[in-house]
Amino acid sequence: MVATPQSLQEFVDFRMRYITGEERKQAQIFLDRFFQAFGHQGVLQAGAEYEVAIEKGSRKGKTGFADLVWKPRVLIEMKKEGEKLGKHYR
Repeated sequence: MVATPQSLQEFVDFRMRYITGEERKQAQIFLDRFFQAFGHQGVLQAGAEYEVAIEKGSRKGKTGFADLVWKPRVLIEMKKEGEKLGKHYR
């Protein structure tokens, strides 16, 4: 699967028009369109999973949840637009 300049521009246009930066409401929509921009039918068709439990993944050392895991390629944890990312790193 490969992205094209047109598919990437369509993704950017979609994001600017419809995605307001509210993580809980829009993360999965954003990610599905992101995968489509790179030539996949969608997240699930590519073999990725939403909301995957990660042991000791929370700040308190309890089970956390990654927004998306596509083994063995990537783990994505999204934050709302404008969020200070430094406070989420350990």
